[in-house]
Amino acid sequence: MIDYSNAPTTGFLRIPQILKLIPVSRSTWWAGVREGRYPASVKLGPRITAWRAEDIRKLIDQSR
Repeated sequence: MIDYSNAPTTGFLRIPQILKLIPVSRSTWWAGVREGRYPASVKLGPRITAWRAEDIRKLIDQSR
């Protein structure tokens, strides 16, 4: 079982952090974002994409 207690409660998470919490591949994650299964990303800069920690925690809580 994955330990979710270290996941931040606020702020932003980048994809490497998310994939440590949610055991899927990078391509599966992006496909899920496009299909609406996973939360939408937030652009923080031209080459920086992140997700709200609150949205990721909510996704984790829903999947338990």
